[in-house]
Amino acid sequence: MSTRAIQDDYPPAFAHCYGCGAQNPHGHHLKSYLAGEETVARFTPDIRYSGGVPDHVYGGMIASLLDCHGAASAAAFARQKEGPKPGDGSEPVRFVTASLKVDFRRPTPLGVELVIKGRLRSLEGRKAWIDLSLDAGQLTCAVGEMLAIRLPGRTRT
Repeated sequence: MSTRAIQDDYPPAFAHCYGCGAQNPHGHHLKSYLAGEETVARFTPDIRYSGGVPDHVYGGMIASLLDCHGAASAAAFARQKEGPKPGDGSEPVRFVTASLKVDFRRPTPLGVELVIKGRLRSLEGRKAWIDLSLDAGQLTCAVGEMLAIRLPGRTRT
């Protein structure tokens, strides 16, 4: 697994996201890492993210984690396909969410480290389809599908 987070290569103008932006002093600062054919992020939600089921995370937080990790995953998979490695000084690759579908499989516990994973389904032009999962221990609490669109700039794929 890479020791440098995908988000570490976001330029300051794109590092303000509440979920993963290093420039947002109030955000979650989610860090996603490329690990071979998948991406991995970890987050431990505390009591402020409580949902309608006592001692469990509210669904919006789960969607937010999948959203930020999915966009970072799309960027990492595009970079992996194109060859440049994060931190090599080349132009950053950024994606935004066009569509996010989340299936909640079971309540997600608070205070437990959540592991968010992403896998590339398809990369065609500016479109990346990412399959996502969110696990608490051995339990898959949510799965998602994202369509991410590459921001204009370098368009080689």
